[in-house]
Amino acid sequence: MTERGIELVRRFEGFSPRIYLCPAGYPTVGYGHVVTPEERYKFVRGITKEEAEELLRQDLAKFEVGVRAQLKGVRLHDYCIDALTSFAYNVGLFAFKSSTLRRLILQGELTDAAEQFLRWVYAGGRKLRGLELRRRAERELFLEGVDGRGV
Repeated sequence: MTERGIELVRRFEGFSPRIYLCPAGYPTVGYGHVVTPEERYKFVRGITKEEAEELLRQDLAKFEVGVRAQLKGVRLHDYCIDALTSFAYNVGLFAFKSSTLRRLILQGELTDAAEQFLRWVYAGGRKLRGLELRRRAERELFLEGVDGRGV
């Protein structure tokens, strides 16, 4: 991911040094890292910003690989990949794989695909303002890549 994409994720995830339950009910720490049962002991005392940054970059690298695997044969600008990786990091790779967003990208309908970001604004059955803002930012970044406005 580009630094711009990482900053987008960092901004919307926010930093928490302690484990908390995200709106979807998952134990989370740092910049949105979902804590597995095996990891729980590692974060009992919390996490520093430096540790969280390292964990975020590792997580995003895995999610980017997952996104690219679901888009084999499709060439996209780095900003498009950043937006899709942020999206998948938030909703999960399975949700991305089964999404209309992905289907439209595979069909080459990138402008229509961009509008699909705006549908994913619910967590725990509730519409969340933070998700609305995040999806708009992801959509804008995606469109910068589509339109060639990205550097």
